[in-house]
Amino acid sequence: MAELSDLRRRIDEIDSRIFELFAERTTVAEEVAAYKRESGMRIFDPARERAKVADAAERVPEDLATYAQVMMELLMEASRARQHELLDDTADDAALRAIAAARQRTPELFPPSARVSCQGVEGAYSQIAAEKIFRRPTISYAPTFDGVFRAVGQGLARYGVIPFENSTAGSVRQVFDLMMENSFHIVRTTRVKVDHNLLANPGARLSEIRDIYSHEQAIGQCAEFLSGLPDVRVHVCENTAVAAERVAESGRTDVAALSSLPCADLYGLDVLSSSVQDRDNNYTRFACISRDLEIYPGADRTSLMIVLPHEPGSLYKLLAKFYALDINLLKLESRPIPERDFEFMFYFELDCPVAAPEFSSLMATIGGLCQECRYLGSYAEVL
Repeated sequence: MAELSDLRRRIDEIDSRIFELFAERTTVAEEVAAYKRESGMRIFDPARERAKVADAAERVPEDLATYAQVMMELLMEASRARQHELLDDTADDAALRAIAAARQRTPELFPPSARVSCQGVEGAYSQIAAEKIFRRPTISYAPTFDGVFRAVGQGLARYGVIPFENSTAGSVRQVFDLMMENSFHIVRTTRVKVDHNLLANPGARLSEIRDIYSHEQAIGQCAEFLSGLPDVRVHVCENTAVAAERVAESGRTDVAALSSLPCADLYGLDVLSSSVQDRDNNYTRFACISRDLEIYPGADRTSLMIVLPHEPGSLYKLLAKFYALDINLLKLESRPIPERDFEFMFYFELDCPVAAPEFSSLMATIGGLCQECRYLGSYAEVL
């Protein structure tokens, strides 16, 4: 048996030849790209690439076929990214043209004030988020998330601020479904520290509380606290601030709300128990949505909704593209598509500046891997 040092030396020699061939392949691919440009042909040729991947499997022993296909896909992705970088053919892509037009017409500064729609009533966490995103927002309230989308769609508000993800309870499913149904865009995101408190009318005592109201996400985030109150009935309502408002309007001392501390002052309630969430590190992310595509300077995150072919490897091929382009994936989630049996939409959040060449390469070639691809926007997150 050969010594380990000899085996490693042989591997190093093989690797050296591989990289020499890789550099030679890239040079030839650049010449191919130049020819395509002069001939009016597009760089991305999905039929050719499928044939190359299939051929890679035939050139190695059967047990290495999958590895060979993976290597070929990564080679082609790297080559394609290099070609886009050198030739800048992105002007031919409709999505990139729309993105470039949006960047050009969007002002350099994010508006300090605007008409904004939020779900709930005064004191809602959405209000806190809106006041983080805008210095002087004019806020109107809708009873439901759907109402926020309708307000933006009908031009009653320029923007909507909606929660879409919590660090403890996960994604707000209804919001993702509404994003699938509406052709709106994300222009900014922020996160708000969530601190749930048990609020009740003056004179109430914890031992006398029989009914607690709150939003379903807040109820889930306070499960341990609520489990210690076995005689209490828990009721879901539209919003944590709505819960506080209802308790105040009831005048009863046997009901309480899981809500924010500002709601105690706002609605004249006492704090029976403070910070009752299961985890102290509890944040909710909010998205600022608009009807029109707006991309402000500094946008370094992108959201996509993608429907992939229902076939083996379709998700892997897309993830391999992100890897080859060195694009970090911040979020990946699947949601069933309404009225389609066992079909799913994938939500991706990417960490990539909109001005980066990798972003242009991704957007110019991603269509070949997807049945549908909706670009939701590129934006910055306000901390």
